[in-house]
Amino acid sequence: MRRKSQAGLTLIELIVSFTIMLILTCMAVPLSRAKVRVEKERDLRAALREMRNAIDKYKDYNDQGYLGPIKAGTNGWPESLDILVEGVKLQTADGKKIKFLRRIPRDPFTNSTEWGMRSDQDDPTSSSWGGQCVFDVYTKTKDKAPDGSAYSDW
Repeated sequence: MRRKSQAGLTLIELIVSFTIMLILTCMAVPLSRAKVRVEKERDLRAALREMRNAIDKYKDYNDQGYLGPIKAGTNGWPESLDILVEGVKLQTADGKKIKFLRRIPRDPFTNSTEWGMRSDQDDPTSSSWGGQCVFDVYTKTKDKAPDGSAYSDW
Protein backbone atom coordinates (compact mmCIF):
# COMPACT_ATOMS: atom_id res chain seq x y z
CA MET A 1 0.00 0.00 0.00
CA ARG A 2 1.05 3.47 -0.77
CA ARG A 3 1.12 6.15 1.71
CA LYS A 4 -0.55 9.38 0.77
CA SER A 5 2.59 11.36 1.48
CA GLN A 6 4.67 9.34 -1.00
CA ALA A 7 4.57 10.45 -4.62
CA GLY A 8 6.30 9.05 -7.69
CA LEU A 9 6.35 6.08 -9.99
CA THR A 10 7.03 2.46 -9.20
CA LEU A 11 9.83 0.58 -10.90
CA ILE A 12 7.35 -1.33 -13.08
CA GLU A 13 5.76 1.92 -14.32
CA LEU A 14 9.19 3.30 -15.19
CA ILE A 15 10.21 0.14 -17.09
CA VAL A 16 6.95 0.12 -19.08
CA SER A 17 7.22 3.79 -20.00
CA PHE A 18 10.87 3.46 -21.09
CA THR A 19 10.01 0.38 -23.15
CA ILE A 20 7.26 2.27 -24.96
CA MET A 21 9.62 5.20 -25.64
CA LEU A 22 12.28 2.80 -26.95
CA ILE A 23 9.84 1.15 -29.36
CA LEU A 24 8.65 4.51 -30.67
CA THR A 25 12.23 5.71 -31.11
CA CYS A 26 13.22 2.55 -33.01
CA MET A 27 10.31 3.12 -35.38
CA ALA A 28 11.17 6.78 -35.98
CA VAL A 29 14.89 6.38 -36.84
CA PRO A 30 14.43 4.44 -40.13
CA LEU A 31 11.72 6.87 -41.21
CA SER A 32 13.96 9.86 -40.61
CA ARG A 33 16.85 8.22 -42.49
CA ALA A 34 14.58 7.53 -45.45
CA LYS A 35 13.38 11.13 -45.41
CA VAL A 36 16.97 12.44 -45.42
CA ARG A 37 17.85 10.18 -48.37
CA VAL A 38 14.78 11.35 -50.34
CA GLU A 39 15.77 14.99 -49.72
CA LYS A 40 19.34 14.30 -50.90
CA GLU A 41 18.01 12.60 -54.03
CA ARG A 42 15.74 15.57 -54.76
CA ASP A 43 18.65 18.00 -54.27
CA LEU A 44 20.89 15.87 -56.52
CA ARG A 45 18.32 15.83 -59.32
CA ALA A 46 17.86 19.60 -59.04
CA ALA A 47 21.63 20.28 -59.09
CA LEU A 48 22.19 17.99 -62.09
CA ARG A 49 19.28 19.58 -63.95
CA GLU A 50 20.59 23.08 -63.23
CA MET A 51 24.12 22.31 -64.45
CA ARG A 52 22.98 20.36 -67.50
CA ASN A 53 20.66 23.18 -68.53
CA ALA A 54 23.54 25.66 -68.18
CA ILE A 55 25.83 23.42 -70.26
CA ASP A 56 23.18 23.08 -72.96
CA LYS A 57 22.52 26.84 -72.97
CA TYR A 58 26.27 27.50 -73.37
CA LYS A 59 26.35 25.07 -76.30
CA ASP A 60 23.32 26.75 -77.91
CA TYR A 61 24.90 30.22 -77.61
CA ASN A 62 28.17 28.89 -79.00
CA ASP A 63 26.45 27.17 -81.94
CA GLN A 64 24.63 30.40 -82.77
CA GLY A 65 27.95 32.29 -82.82
CA TYR A 66 27.24 34.55 -79.83
CA LEU A 67 30.42 33.47 -78.01
CA GLY A 68 32.83 33.87 -80.91
CA PRO A 69 34.67 31.17 -82.80
CA ILE A 70 34.41 27.64 -81.40
CA LYS A 71 37.66 26.48 -79.81
CA ALA A 72 39.26 23.43 -81.38
CA GLY A 73 38.52 20.17 -79.59
CA THR A 74 35.55 21.47 -77.61
CA ASN A 75 32.83 21.13 -80.28
CA GLY A 76 31.16 24.16 -78.73
CA TRP A 77 30.86 22.72 -75.20
CA PRO A 78 32.30 24.61 -72.20
CA GLU A 79 35.88 23.82 -71.23
CA SER A 80 35.04 23.67 -67.50
CA LEU A 81 32.23 24.36 -65.07
CA ASP A 82 34.06 27.48 -63.88
CA ILE A 83 33.46 29.14 -67.26
CA LEU A 84 29.72 28.82 -66.68
CA VAL A 85 30.08 30.71 -63.38
CA GLU A 86 32.64 33.32 -64.46
CA GLY A 87 30.74 34.12 -67.64
CA VAL A 88 31.70 34.77 -71.24
CA LYS A 89 31.64 37.99 -73.25
CA LEU A 90 29.14 37.99 -76.05
CA GLN A 91 30.37 38.83 -79.53
CA THR A 92 28.04 41.79 -79.87
CA ALA A 93 28.61 45.52 -80.16
CA ASP A 94 28.12 46.14 -76.44
CA GLY A 95 30.34 43.18 -75.38
CA LYS A 96 27.95 42.19 -72.61
CA LYS A 97 29.06 39.32 -70.37
CA ILE A 98 26.68 36.42 -69.85
CA LYS A 99 26.82 33.98 -66.93
CA PHE A 100 25.16 30.59 -67.17
CA LEU A 101 25.39 29.62 -63.47
CA ARG A 102 25.45 31.75 -60.33
CA ARG A 103 27.57 29.17 -58.56
CA ILE A 104 28.46 25.51 -58.91
CA PRO A 105 25.83 23.61 -56.89
CA ARG A 106 26.85 21.50 -53.91
CA ASP A 107 26.65 17.73 -54.34
CA PRO A 108 24.35 16.56 -51.52
CA PHE A 109 26.01 13.15 -51.24
CA THR A 110 29.69 14.19 -51.25
CA ASN A 111 28.97 17.61 -49.70
CA SER A 112 31.36 19.33 -52.10
CA THR A 113 31.21 21.29 -55.33
CA GLU A 114 33.42 18.79 -57.16
CA TRP A 115 31.50 16.88 -59.79
CA GLY A 116 32.47 14.12 -62.14
CA MET A 117 32.61 15.37 -65.73
CA ARG A 118 32.45 13.73 -69.13
CA SER A 119 33.60 15.04 -72.47
CA ASP A 120 31.63 14.37 -75.64
CA GLN A 121 34.67 12.36 -76.77
CA ASP A 122 34.76 10.16 -73.61
CA ASP A 123 33.20 6.75 -73.29
CA PRO A 124 29.73 7.29 -71.71
CA THR A 125 30.39 4.58 -69.11
CA SER A 126 33.85 5.79 -68.07
CA SER A 127 34.44 7.63 -64.83
CA SER A 128 37.47 9.53 -66.09
CA TRP A 129 37.37 12.87 -67.82
CA GLY A 130 39.39 13.47 -70.99
CA GLY A 131 39.61 17.19 -70.22
CA GLN A 132 38.62 18.47 -73.67
CA CYS A 133 35.23 19.91 -72.69
CA VAL A 134 32.30 19.39 -70.34
CA PHE A 135 29.49 17.50 -72.04
CA ASP A 136 27.87 15.99 -68.93
CA VAL A 137 28.21 15.98 -65.15
CA TYR A 138 27.57 13.30 -62.54
CA THR A 139 27.99 12.79 -58.81
CA LYS A 140 31.16 11.15 -57.54
CA THR A 141 29.40 9.16 -54.83
CA LYS A 142 29.47 5.37 -55.01
CA ASP A 143 26.11 5.06 -53.23
CA LYS A 144 23.17 3.39 -54.89
CA ALA A 145 19.54 4.42 -55.00
CA PRO A 146 16.91 2.17 -53.38
CA ASP A 147 16.05 0.78 -56.82
CA GLY A 148 19.68 -0.41 -57.21
CA SER A 149 20.83 2.15 -59.76
CA ALA A 150 24.00 4.09 -59.06
CA TYR A 151 23.56 7.79 -58.34
CA SER A 152 26.46 8.47 -60.70
CA ASP A 153 24.31 7.14 -63.57
CA TRP A 154 21.54 9.70 -63.03
